[in-house]
Amino acid sequence: MTVTRFAPSPTGYIHVGNLRTALFNFLIARKSGGQFILRLDDTDPERSREEYADAIKRDLEWLGLTWDRLERQSERLDRYAEAADRLRDAGRFYEAFETPGELDLKRKKQLNMGRPPVYDRAALALSEADMDRLRAERGEGHWRFKLLHERIEWTDGILGDISIDAASVSDPVLIRGDGLVLYTLASVVDDMEMGITHVVRGSDHVTNTATQIQIIEALGGTPPAFAHHSLLTGPQGEALSKRLGTLSLRDLRARGVEPMALLSLLARIGSSDPVELRGSVEELVEGFELSHFTSAPTKFDENDLFPLTARHVAALPFEAVAGRIAELGVPAELAPRFWEVARENITVLDDLEGWWRLCRDGAEPLVEPEDRDFVAEAMALLPAPPYGEASWADWTEAVKQQTGRKGKALYMPLRKAVTGMSRGPEMAQLMPLLQRVRARG
Repeated sequence: MTVTRFAPSPTGYIHVGNLRTALFNFLIARKSGGQFILRLDDTDPERSREEYADAIKRDLEWLGLTWDRLERQSERLDRYAEAADRLRDAGRFYEAFETPGELDLKRKKQLNMGRPPVYDRAALALSEADMDRLRAERGEGHWRFKLLHERIEWTDGILGDISIDAASVSDPVLIRGDGLVLYTLASVVDDMEMGITHVVRGSDHVTNTATQIQIIEALGGTPPAFAHHSLLTGPQGEALSKRLGTLSLRDLRARGVEPMALLSLLARIGSSDPVELRGSVEELVEGFELSHFTSAPTKFDENDLFPLTARHVAALPFEAVAGRIAELGVPAELAPRFWEVARENITVLDDLEGWWRLCRDGAEPLVEPEDRDFVAEAMALLPAPPYGEASWADWTEAVKQQTGRKGKALYMPLRKAVTGMSRGPEMAQLMPLLQRVRARG
């Protein structure tokens, strides 16, 4: 059975980059009838917050990305300790004591000599006496996994055949000096014990994947199938990293973006398939093909979400928005008509408030200087509300007969005067909703 996972750290809110990873893993699991696990990487007690864990769950629920199991890495520390012991017994785990400053100095020296900044394994030459002395001076050391200096190869689900020389990679730190278990070890142990069969994540994890493959094999496991999607960039190819805070799902939701608009875009950009607005998560699952994605950087423009949102909103039945319209104070007898008039003229559902304000309170008239006398004359012919189905036609005909104006010269100034806008719904449909017209005085 296919088993995938999404393993966010509850140290912040989910952003579009996180979502892309979550979505791919979710779609793979659902398409194959497998399981999707939400696994909170909360081993760091100082940075992890329950409020972020709750926010992650709310965001996924808002999107309709349901999980089959919820796991917390903070509840599995004994499993990581046991795995660490096995690596020590196998001679693949060693303690090192360099400070961050010393490591940085080593890296700079290697770079100045034209060498790759790879850890030199100086800790392997320490005697027991040396280590006792360093522990007394600096406290417990950090623990590194000893890579076998050979090529690490796998066939990536997106990138194709990958081959990395382990000698070009530093032995990864798996446990910090303060005892904190780092992502690389926790992820490996969890993937093995939870039966993860497929891991999809960003291309910035390729080197990390290579080291994890060796750790899995050192623990006697079989690596899952890996696939690395391209990273999102801005619309001009600029890095998104500095803007991801403004692209959190909670912020996009607050701006009125609809879940299916967001999912439809992220499920297709970066692939050979065109972006198409889907009506449900089930439709997304049916049309998803991981093999259609490429390694090229993927441009993400948040502005693309709003036309998709507008199309999704316009297709909603009245029943889906009746409660929201009622909250605005729209009388029940006007609500269905109000929705039919407004639905094609809004981008997000929050725009409904502005349209009801116009209907209820009237709009600030927009009158061009050359039309001032004409509008005043026309408004004298407009009766007070309420208006009916024929009110617009009757009024404009009366104005036409009195002023001689016709066509655009007749209709546009009247539209602007009544709605304060040059575009919008058919005036014949809007007029019966108007409770007030400010231009009447």
